[in-house]
Amino acid sequence: MARRARKASESGIYHVMIRGINRQTIFEDREDEEKYLELLRSYRKRCGFALYGYCLMGNHVHLLVKEAAHPSVISGNGSDIEIGPGEPLENVFKRIGVSYVTYFNRKYKRVGHLFQDRYKSEPVESDEYLLMALRYIHRNPIKAGICEKPEEYAASSYREYINENEEKLTETEFVLGMITKNQLIEYTEQENEDRFLDMEQAQDHPMTDEEAKAAMLQLTGCGSAAEFQKLKKSDKDEFFRKLRQDGINISQIGRITGYSRQVIYRALEA
Repeated sequence: MARRARKASESGIYHVMIRGINRQTIFEDREDEEKYLELLRSYRKRCGFALYGYCLMGNHVHLLVKEAAHPSVISGNGSDIEIGPGEPLENVFKRIGVSYVTYFNRKYKRVGHLFQDRYKSEPVESDEYLLMALRYIHRNPIKAGICEKPEEYAASSYREYINENEEKLTETEFVLGMITKNQLIEYTEQENEDRFLDMEQAQDHPMTDEEAKAAMLQLTGCGSAAEFQKLKKSDKDEFFRKLRQDGINISQIGRITGYSRQVIYRALEA
């Protein structure tokens, strides 16, 4: 079946969501998040897009971007060289995806795909809709039950908007030209029913370690890591795969079974 063409944005601005394949966790720790942000910074210059907001969740990413907002630039001999117009988003996320998957697979000694085949996107055609999308992005961790206030979550652009000394990855002046910082804070804190590029609620809410242990007990009959480690290797490998299919992330599986991520990845890839 042919793919449906994306709806183009007359403003060039899009709300984008990128997710892990089969709900795969794509950020296991803070180092992974920092690597993805580093790639956003690098390719923002190379591909010429503007970034107005971001939030990195466990198995997906939300971005608010403007396509080809600036010329493509490369750095050489201590100076920036303009090499042409900005690139389309298809190229942007292909470049970022390839670079991040190479890093991720090398770090965790795995092979294969990490991201769902196509990123999702929706056009943003008005200031009102842009502010709503940004609020949705910044409140994603609250919706997932990770924190109570958006500023408590490190892997989003919200702190860049409210803290003057925060290192900026986003072009905050674009939004703050429409609304003051205090107005943005008040707007973001409002309870709302915003729904955009949404995902299943159950997948947005991460499982606690206690819930993961209960799932392990029900699946394997093991109530502790010590009991799990006494199982035959073939049984353990099969249970690793089933626990992952139940939505338990790699780090949690490691914590409740006592095995390293490398061991778990080898079992999942076998």
